[in-house]
Amino acid sequence: MKKLLLVITIATFGYTLNAQEKDKFRFGIDLGYVFANAGGGLLFDVEPKLNITDNSNIGIRIGVAASVADFEGSLDADVNANIIGTYDYYFNKNKAYTPFLGGGLGVYVIGSGSDNIDEQGFGPQIGGMVRGGVELSKFRIALEYNIIPKSDLAIGKSEKNSYFGASIGFYIGGGKWKK
Repeated sequence: MKKLLLVITIATFGYTLNAQEKDKFRFGIDLGYVFANAGGGLLFDVEPKLNITDNSNIGIRIGVAASVADFEGSLDADVNANIIGTYDYYFNKNKAYTPFLGGGLGVYVIGSGSDNIDEQGFGPQIGGMVRGGVELSKFRIALEYNIIPKSDLAIGKSEKNSYFGASIGFYIGGGKWKK
């Protein structure tokens, strides 16, 4: 019963504070899954944003993504930290659900390791990201593709760094949707 009451309270609170208003600041937190290199892992992002219009914002995403894969009996782990300038455009600013598209450009710091060959320290790469999804009141569901150039390994082959991610999250602030 307590869990049901908590869910109803959060849903009501989120609905009444449906948000985005020009010149307001908002802060988002996302947690998700990484689909990369025949393996999977987790992603975590925080993103402060400024609403530049009633249906668009700019921000800085600070995140990390980690994935693990089994290649021919060898365990391979990839980790990247990223700082990306972002832009999101919202298509429906008057409803409790709002679809959006966005993208960004920034720096990814790539690292990788294997249990039988040392492939560590790829270093920084310039990359981009495209994303889309829907915001349901203060909650966000998104799909993203991070486009990062391949890295050359010391053993003479290239490592694919781009990955697809799916995340859920929420945000705080932003004002109210104008009608």
